Amino acid sequence: MLLVGPTVSKSLARASRYTASIRHISTTSSSSIGGLKIGGFVRANFSTTTTTTQQQQKEAAGLGKKGFVSQRRNMSTGSEGFTVRPAARVASQEKDVWTTVNEAASSCTTPVINLGQGFFGYNPPEYVLNAAKDALNRVDCNQYSPTKGRLRLRKALSDAYSPHFGRTLDPESEIVITSGANEGMLSAFMGFVEPGDEVIVMEPFFDQYISNIEMAGGKVVYVPLHPPKNGSTEVSSASEWRLDLDELKAKVNSKTRMIVLNTPHNPIGKIFTREELLGIGKICVDNDIIIVSDEVYDRLYYTPFTRIATLSPEIGRLTITVGSAGKNFYATGWRVGWLIGEPHLIKYCSAAHTRICFSSVSPLQEAAAIGFEEADKHQFWEESKVQMHHKMTLFNAIWTELGIPYTVPDGGYFVLANLSRVQIPEDYPFPADVQRKPRDFKVCWWLIREIGVAGIPPTEFCKGEEMVKEVQGYLRFAVCKDDEVLLQAMERLRRLKEFIV
Repeated sequence: MLLVGPTVSKSLARASRYTASIRHISTTSSSSIGGLKIGGFVRANFSTTTTTTQQQQKEAAGLGKKGFVSQRRNMSTGSEGFTVRPAARVASQEKDVWTTVNEAASSCTTPVINLGQGFFGYNPPEYVLNAAKDALNRVDCNQYSPTKGRLRLRKALSDAYSPHFGRTLDPESEIVITSGANEGMLSAFMGFVEPGDEVIVMEPFFDQYISNIEMAGGKVVYVPLHPPKNGSTEVSSASEWRLDLDELKAKVNSKTRMIVLNTPHNPIGKIFTREELLGIGKICVDNDIIIVSDEVYDRLYYTPFTRIATLSPEIGRLTITVGSAGKNFYATGWRVGWLIGEPHLIKYCSAAHTRICFSSVSPLQEAAAIGFEEADKHQFWEESKVQMHHKMTLFNAIWTELGIPYTVPDGGYFVLANLSRVQIPEDYPFPADVQRKPRDFKVCWWLIREIGVAGIPPTEFCKGEEMVKEVQGYLRFAVCKDDEVLLQAMERLRRLKEFIV
């Protein structure tokens, strides 16, 4: 069934409000930003001066319209002594996992091998790099791209993906280029989610989903992917992480606007089977729920991979598929992504994207287009898959050697190792904030400080207490690094032998 009526009407209203807000914006502030780079992460320092009216100055000082002291919540003091009140959606300043990992690494005297973050340890293929260099010498590639994206890239994506979708994708109305997959998903949420709408997310999840949904005013509803019961004692397959369709159905109500699907999955590496996708699709069709299918690892699959949008016309009409040139071509810093869907979906995603960032980086869109146009000639897709599977096999040999169970991924470049048998000294001096966290945070901190290898604790990607208990024995590792780096990490991990019980 087509998405018409309230869904499209709300989206059109949102687009109208975006337009109105742009017309009425007047800039009265200037900002200076300084950045401090620590261990590969950037911490920005902001100083801001703002021109205000006399009444605004009174209110900033805590005086209301009649001179009474106004109530101030979530206030903080700026670098020049004035008081600011952040929006609730960004007011939380809780320390996230990336900060914790960075602090642990920065306190080490020996450089830490970072297998935590999913950035590549090597460059894109030479033909793609050369395309980027050549694009920088072209005038048109150094100017604004159309808000929908450069036509050459949209045509290249249509040519590359139409065979997978079983129909010809219209590059004009069914594809929009975004500033990375993350901004693409934000555009999808901003295009369809109104305050109070609910979006179902499966945990563990990619952490950016949550803030993007909440930024649009949505409420996140969680459904677990249950790990295999023997995951702490035996090697298992990512396919054994199980979605209970009855649990999913129970979370659906009249407020449910979207479901987020991630396949191949980060951090599990699970590829959802055709049967699982049909079950999810039926629930969505029966309840007019839009599917946002995050498929950024779509070229890295080691078991059969099915795209949910291809299962039926009814499911296809509800599906927005998310893709990433950064993941495809080893260039996560390029921030070139896209959304694919039928016109009644892409129309509103594109409207939101235009208001968020107007357009995406031109020369790298051109390079990505050439990457797709020439990939088959260079046998790139098959070679990249073989290469990554080799890295996965190479690195996972250390877990077999140590007798540590792990999850064999169906796709992607992450592996979950279950370190429940690793015994950390009881009197180990953890920082207070780490001491309060689940076990995987403690193992992560200790592994960085004592072994010199960084992983990521997956409880950071969970909200439910039961789910936290189920996954706190694991750590996530990224294998998208040079073989030499993986071998060095394996050598360091051999020191775990003395801590395994």
